[in-house]
Amino acid sequence: MVPAGPGQDARTSASSQPRLEHVGGVVLDLDGTVYDERGLIAGAAEAVTAIRSAGLGLRFATNTSREPRAALVERLRSLGVDAGLDEVLTAPRAAAAWLASHGLTQISLHVAAATVEEFAAFTIVEQSPQAVVVGDLGDEWSVDRLNRVFRHVLGGAHLLAIQKNRYWRHGGALCLDAGPFVAAIEYATGAIAVVAGKPSKQFFEAAASALAVSAADLVVVGDDVRADVEGARLAGARGVLVRTGKFHPADLDDADLHPDRVLDSIADLPAALGI
Repeated sequence: MVPAGPGQDARTSASSQPRLEHVGGVVLDLDGTVYDERGLIAGAAEAVTAIRSAGLGLRFATNTSREPRAALVERLRSLGVDAGLDEVLTAPRAAAAWLASHGLTQISLHVAAATVEEFAAFTIVEQSPQAVVVGDLGDEWSVDRLNRVFRHVLGGAHLLAIQKNRYWRHGGALCLDAGPFVAAIEYATGAIAVVAGKPSKQFFEAAASALAVSAADLVVVGDDVRADVEGARLAGARGVLVRTGKFHPADLDDADLHPDRVLDSIADLPAALGI
């Protein structure tokens, strides 16, 4: 299979290249792929319908720690995309699962208020936490908060990043995401963060397991060449990059990151899958 190269037209890759074979399940990124700030991306509802009609397993995946799963499901339904709670895979849920699997119950939590409920099973403390959980806080970041995280990690707490995205699109502009702040803590403390969400290998392996397919039969579709495409490839799945959301032409300049397909948008996905 020949990946779409930097100079290859997206529509050509969707219509002329051999379709993606042996696909058992599809993981769709949400923000920037299925919808953006303006609403549903054209063709998204039809693509989801085509995937379901073809009998392929489907999951929606997101790194956001700003909204709980129920709110994401409600948004999808309000946009005309049917989705169930168990079909949405979120980085906060993956983070909570990692904490539970490691027996860590005392945590310092740094996520948006709407996502705190995902960590209801844990005790939130600011004195000697066992782990520090960091999400995308946007304008809620402050020097004081960074210093608190820094001191906890320096004191021996695990550093758990819900995600480590470099930037995201908000208000029509690119903005710093959680990744730069996590990197600052890593640099200052010498600790290496555990990343719960995309692009961690475990996140996509969990998606394949939820769909009861092998990673090799999984296709991940997203607008982030690192979180979506690189993450998929690390897990042994295939990555499809769409030219919507945060996509930038420079994303195709990295010789080490070869998407299996580059599409104009999710609207071209059914053709790429041959459905």
